[in-house]
Amino acid sequence: MVLGSAGLTEGFSLIGAEVYPDADHAMVEQVLGKLAAEGAEALVLLEGGLAHGGGEWLNRLRNEGGRIVVTELPPLAAPQDYAPAVDEVVRMVLGPEALKTVTGEGGVGI
Repeated sequence: MVLGSAGLTEGFSLIGAEVYPDADHAMVEQVLGKLAAEGAEALVLLEGGLAHGGGEWLNRLRNEGGRIVVTELPPLAAPQDYAPAVDEVVRMVLGPEALKTVTGEGGVGI
């Protein structure tokens, strides 16, 4: 399921995902609480602002891991500004230069 702006969720609805357009933090908590109460298995994609909003269920499910996986989507209007939380972990483990973009033959950044 996908929670975020109408523009972001529209594309996911076309491929059959359960979407919550123009969701707010209260909606995120409601949906996550319901999933947990039902014992559901789910992949929950949250737009950036919602993913950083915190909340009892959001924090709990992220810390538990397991059957409900919650992850963040880059903002529709500014995907170039997106930096996943895992980037900081990679830098801590591999060093500050680990995620520098390298342009190789053919101009492909890696």
